[in-house]
Amino acid sequence: MFKLLFLVPAIPFASFLWLATVGPRTSRRAVAIVGVGSIAACALLSLLLTGSYLVSPPLGGAYTQVLWTWIAAGGFTPQIGLYLDVLSLVMMLVVSFVSFVIHLYSAEFMLGEEGYSRFFAYMNLFVASMITLVLANNLLLLYLGWEGVGLCSYLLIGFWYQDSVNGAAAQKAFIVTRVGDTAFAIGLFLLFTHLGTLDIQELMRRASEQWSTGSSLAITAAALLLGGAVGKSAQLPLQTWLPDAMAGPTPTSALIHAATMVTAGVYLIARTHVQFSLAPPAQFAVAVVGAATLLLAGCSSLVQRDIKRILAYSTISQIGYMFLALGVGAWSAAIFHLMTHAFFKALLFLAAGVVIQALHHEHDIFKMGGLRRDLPYGFWGFVIGGSALAGLPLITAGFYSKDLILWHTWSSPQGSIALWIAGMIGVFLTSLYIYRLIFLVFYGDKKMEVSHRSHWRIKLPVVALCFLSIVGGFVNMPRALGNVTAFTDLLHASLPEALEANKAGMTEGLSEGLAAISFGCGLIAAYVLFLRRRSIANALGASSAGRAIHRFWFADWGMDWIYDRAFVRPVIWFSTIDRNDFIDAFYDGVAGLTELSWRALRATESGRVRWYAAWITAGTVIFVAIALWI
Repeated sequence: MFKLLFLVPAIPFASFLWLATVGPRTSRRAVAIVGVGSIAACALLSLLLTGSYLVSPPLGGAYTQVLWTWIAAGGFTPQIGLYLDVLSLVMMLVVSFVSFVIHLYSAEFMLGEEGYSRFFAYMNLFVASMITLVLANNLLLLYLGWEGVGLCSYLLIGFWYQDSVNGAAAQKAFIVTRVGDTAFAIGLFLLFTHLGTLDIQELMRRASEQWSTGSSLAITAAALLLGGAVGKSAQLPLQTWLPDAMAGPTPTSALIHAATMVTAGVYLIARTHVQFSLAPPAQFAVAVVGAATLLLAGCSSLVQRDIKRILAYSTISQIGYMFLALGVGAWSAAIFHLMTHAFFKALLFLAAGVVIQALHHEHDIFKMGGLRRDLPYGFWGFVIGGSALAGLPLITAGFYSKDLILWHTWSSPQGSIALWIAGMIGVFLTSLYIYRLIFLVFYGDKKMEVSHRSHWRIKLPVVALCFLSIVGGFVNMPRALGNVTAFTDLLHASLPEALEANKAGMTEGLSEGLAAISFGCGLIAAYVLFLRRRSIANALGASSAGRAIHRFWFADWGMDWIYDRAFVRPVIWFSTIDRNDFIDAFYDGVAGLTELSWRALRATESGRVRWYAAWITAGTVIFVAIALWI
């Protein structure tokens, strides 16, 4: 069964080629069958491989499939090879299944749009690139998948390229993530130069043998890998591209935010956990970046009006929780939250698409209201997905994964009370902003009439993700609630077990109880401010301090303003004053000389045969003379 592993990325690659070449000349039905069917086959094969792995694991807990040698130059021989262990297995299964339900949803959601085949070609290439990334057995092939998802994000964010705003958002995503990608590439050069390989398993073995903990090379390499992860996963200070990425179609937003791209950075750090364990300052930086990002993004979500931008900031915040877990050594907890987040975040975006499509593509939550009866699938999708996002105790998947992170943030040797407090504040903010959205959109007075109702290809994915957003957390439950550790025990075959050292009077049950209280406070605050006493929220927003905070948080804490003045304007200024430098004069001279030569040669084309014969004779004589002289 494992020999079929190569088909998991190969199938969506093949369907991409068909959709890009033949698709535009076929019917939309054929495009949907190929576009959705290929990802369904990919998901089914992933499920079969998972079953085979669980029933009869490969020798050593990992299976390597080398397809061919990619490059052979001296000692540099990277392969086109796939590596399947528990970590890549979980990632492959999550990516393929969530991508399938999003593709099924897209078949109906995008039906009336131009470029139907082009859309599915981009989406299939996106999935193929992400699966290549998670299955790669070496960092160079991983980097190829890494750049592939970056390219596809540009193409999908700018899918409606006729609108210049969408094109600008796509360019911003591409350029900002390139900053992190450059750091990642430099990290690859450093690792190969000093360790002589890019094979991930061999690389980690050599790093642990040759580099001591805290060595400058180990810290530098980990910091460069962190730079790549920060860019791709939209963490501070490179998070500014993700809210603008909402310019793309809603299924694109779901795919980018739930199953692909933004989780790539989390996977990279987890996959290279040995490198980060050798660099404690870099690992601590991961935790600090995660804690700061989850708070910043949570505050920004509170003041957004666009339904998709609220969810975008929530993604940044939830990825921050994953970084927080990675930073304190809770590797399995980070992947657990990655999985549950894929379910409930895909659900939230697909439910948002139901609302947007029903209201003439309106995005402003303050123009919505009273929709819970007219759009029951959208309503329950938001209630279940939003509750999982906020961590509704005992019921939703998000409660179990997020509370596991919070507990390890306190108890881990790398954890601290400050990081735990940041996580708790994040729980309150998440509950506040997501229930703000739910109350404003689905309760109160109706402000717009529903113009479109979804069919089964949209409803079925929403129902499936509702189910997973609830039961997905039951694979790992705390001691007080049954002590089920199936998921983390499975991952311990690939990732180290989290240590518990700094309990200091705190217990896992008490931490969960405090998180539940924080969740409840956020829910009550949202209920009072945005449903029962809207006048209080309006008064707070109308005050001078409220307006200032609103502008600051709405503008992503001024990050775009800083980048505009620190990087964009200086480049434009230098380009303006340097527009007439001597380099341009040199190339102008080359162009002038070329034009002069053209005019001289044009004069020889007179149409007079005698002159042609004379020039041929003269040329022959000159050529013979030169030959004899030499």
